[in-house]
Amino acid sequence: MLRILVTDGMDKDAAQQLRDMGNEVVEQYYEPEMLGEALQSFDVVVIRSKTKIRKPIIDEALKGKLKLIIRAGVGIDNIDHRYAEEKGIKVRNTPNSSSASVAELAIGHMFAVSRHIGIANVTMRDGKWEKKSYKGVELAGKTLGLVGFGRISKETAKRAEALGMNICYTDIIGKAEGYDNYEFCTLDALLQKSDYVSLHIPFIKEHGPTINKEKLELMKNTAFLINCARGGVVDEKALVQALNEGKLAGAAFDVFEEEPTKNIELVNHPKVCVTPHIGASTAEAQKRIGQETIAVIKEFAKK
Repeated sequence: MLRILVTDGMDKDAAQQLRDMGNEVVEQYYEPEMLGEALQSFDVVVIRSKTKIRKPIIDEALKGKLKLIIRAGVGIDNIDHRYAEEKGIKVRNTPNSSSASVAELAIGHMFAVSRHIGIANVTMRDGKWEKKSYKGVELAGKTLGLVGFGRISKETAKRAEALGMNICYTDIIGKAEGYDNYEFCTLDALLQKSDYVSLHIPFIKEHGPTINKEKLELMKNTAFLINCARGGVVDEKALVQALNEGKLAGAAFDVFEEEPTKNIELVNHPKVCVTPHIGASTAEAQKRIGQETIAVIKEFAKK
């Protein structure tokens, strides 16, 4: 029997399946200053994006029996995973479960910024009827540039292609096999030619923002920037400046440098559509994540 801590919520059916397998499942969120000590009495911890497991927490957890950290989602940048692995704590994620969900949100944001859905909703609720202010653009015939070409990016490309968009992409691994109908190019070339740029890359603290002031200046002033990847990938201050100066048509963000974000200037900008990190927040994705989490735990329990 394993003692499993779930800090940020979990699909109810999956949690019950873990219990039916004979495991003890505790669903409780701990503040960072309390988490390390709490983890000492658990074999496994399952987190989403809210919980951060950094070196001090790992050091505290090492005093106990913690052996596995599972990120119920894709990105593991909220875990000091290399340090954890060095100390003998396994780190796993669920990379296959939320790709479609995040891809659909990215496409949804593209529609929202193209047709001013967010700001039009706000002004109508203020009692205004600003029909002539919201002349939009269509997605069909436009070029979508995908920065990073992993699972989520490929799902986004598939949906965008069905909408009649032209696809180009860049990836540090290089050109992807089996995708000759999409154009592979450098990041700078992609930024210069794309009408929409959608980010699908991790944030690497040591490298800083991938999309900084210099990169934003390469983009068309009619282009839109979509970030459903990770906060920090875009320099938010530089983005707001670009929007204010008319160097960019709009942007949509599901993730932020700080979460919950305190960047009111970005959130309230009329050219920006925002959501509170809900990329994987669909009923279907959470069920898949739950089942993938169970599979990881079963594999761990065999060893």
